[in-house]
Amino acid sequence: MSAPPVHSVRLALALVIVVVAALLLLPDLLGLDHRGPFAQLVSFRPAMVAGLLVLAVAAMVVAVIRKRGWTLPAGLLAVAAVGGAMVLPRALPAPDVPEPDAPAARTMTVLSFNTYEGQGDVDAVAALIRSSRPDLIALPESAARYRDRLAPLVPDYRFIPSDERGRDVQGVTAGVRADLGDVAAQIDRSTGFPSVEVSGAGLGDLRFVAFHSIAPTPGAIPEWTSDLSTLDRWCADRQAGPMIVAGDFNATLDHSVFRTAMTGCTDAADRTGDGLVGTWPSSLPRWLGPQIDHVLITGGITAETLSVHDIPGSDHRAVVTRLRLPT
Repeated sequence: MSAPPVHSVRLALALVIVVVAALLLLPDLLGLDHRGPFAQLVSFRPAMVAGLLVLAVAAMVVAVIRKRGWTLPAGLLAVAAVGGAMVLPRALPAPDVPEPDAPAARTMTVLSFNTYEGQGDVDAVAALIRSSRPDLIALPESAARYRDRLAPLVPDYRFIPSDERGRDVQGVTAGVRADLGDVAAQIDRSTGFPSVEVSGAGLGDLRFVAFHSIAPTPGAIPEWTSDLSTLDRWCADRQAGPMIVAGDFNATLDHSVFRTAMTGCTDAADRTGDGLVGTWPSSLPRWLGPQIDHVLITGGITAETLSVHDIPGSDHRAVVTRLRLPT
């Protein structure tokens, strides 16, 4: 039996490379992003799009020189174009056209920061609180121990930890500016990490949730999916009034599970054009790491500004966003 022609082997190899690129870059479109390793890899889609474009251009240069072999660059460019169309809009601020003669809207600033097992530098966190003056704060991986270290540094805030005992890594803490009054707090332990919901007093009909999801590590993907699915109780309930859900979701907008669960909510960073700024791990450049820390909003709330901040001691960056509440 004769060997297959060389051009057939090259074509087959090019097609295999394009298929592999599609699997790695677009697993959510193929129903694979709720399985490992795709659930982890798709988090890096923005960076992978850039890398695939470089590879496609290199393949195109080779094809031009050799005057053949266009299948590979064409296929890679097609995959990169689809991936780029999914991520690039996050770098563009959404149009925000206020109603003519609308009254001045009430604004609210939210800070979210994963303290990394309570190791985030409390002095740096307190300094960020004093400079940004958030109304509401979400602190995943913090419990009473972290609260007891932070609270004396910012006495004009009330902190509500999910746990008065135990390690910080298992807790979530919500912070509320003291002049918002005696808000009510409710702790939900139906997910892998508890969530803290505050409402009432100076918040009016607004509700705020400090949230933390299990990470999609091997063996924990079903629990991660289950944690994210609980978001619909806040995002999908149109009768619930305006909501803010902030924290570490261990998911990006490239995860179909997350996009489905947050239907009815808007991602603040996506709205302000900061949706490609990485928040984890802080050891990577901001343009390379995934954005897994979010502030989700609903009920007519819009995002005006968003910034991320490095805090010593944590592998996450803090997120600060200013929101405009419906009048």
